[in-house]
Amino acid sequence: MGNSSKDDSATSGDASGGDVQPSNSSLYSEGERVLAYHGPRIYEAKVQKTEIRKKEWRYFVHYLGWNKNWDEWVGEDRLMKHTEENVQKQQALDKKQSVDKNVKSGRSNQAKAKSSMDAKVDKEDVKNNVPKGKKRKTDSGAEKGGSMAVEKLVKIQIPATLKKQLVDDWEYVTQLEKLVKLPRTPTVDEILAKYLEYKTKKDGMGADSIGEILKGIRCYFDKSLPTMLLYKRERKQYSEVVADDVSPSTIYGAEHLLRLFVKLPELLAYVNIEEETVTRLQQKLLDFLKFLQKNQSTFFLSAYDGAKVSEGKGKGKDD
Repeated sequence: MGNSSKDDSATSGDASGGDVQPSNSSLYSEGERVLAYHGPRIYEAKVQKTEIRKKEWRYFVHYLGWNKNWDEWVGEDRLMKHTEENVQKQQALDKKQSVDKNVKSGRSNQAKAKSSMDAKVDKEDVKNNVPKGKKRKTDSGAEKGGSMAVEKLVKIQIPATLKKQLVDDWEYVTQLEKLVKLPRTPTVDEILAKYLEYKTKKDGMGADSIGEILKGIRCYFDKSLPTMLLYKRERKQYSEVVADDVSPSTIYGAEHLLRLFVKLPELLAYVNIEEETVTRLQQKLLDFLKFLQKNQSTFFLSAYDGAKVSEGKGKGKDD
């Protein structure tokens, strides 16, 4: 189910061709309607392109009813034939996830696939982070405005390996019932400082120009963490570890910082930003995400801790 979604080789960019076609034919054909895993959910999709990469078939799919920005290349392990049996499997999974979310949000169990796409990474609690969740239509006000409102959102393209990180993060907390060990090292503040130092040395950019962006990221993180970025079972840990006069950015690390980038589009939707500024902002945010990706093995835990609240720091151990 969820495990089938962890294809870290899937990207949203154009494919690089040139591979020799094998003798065996593709399992899915261009234009075929299929069912595709994305995070803990299954969505209806359409195969738009097929090609060979490293002697394996890859499929460029469009999720029906969703903005083309969600189009991506996936492997066969992410796809299923659009059969009655598989549709029933999709509906059963949707029903289970809707029940889980309605416990918290009171939303209808009959939610369409469109309104549940935000649960690509966040399935347990619709008010908390993720997907990758990416586009929550109810709270962001996009539901009333339809696709026009969605188009106004700042688009943040999260790299494929960080998407997988989000899925793993969701699985550790909601399925394996583990938590990130706090306080983290490096903290969000330390990661932002490292990025500032990196940009200053690499591009010779002044601290003031990039500092404003980082200051904004830190502010959004501190404000949104307790209300939007925590899963339900993490709230007790937050109340025990974060005092009233302590900023979450001095305790939490890359795992929760990455969740912020899922929520940023809807948060920035309430800010009046000129189109030219939006373009520059998207480029800067993407550059920061690439910095996280480059340091992924250093910034992120490889596994989470089984204890509810832990003190000190250190890498988690594999199960």
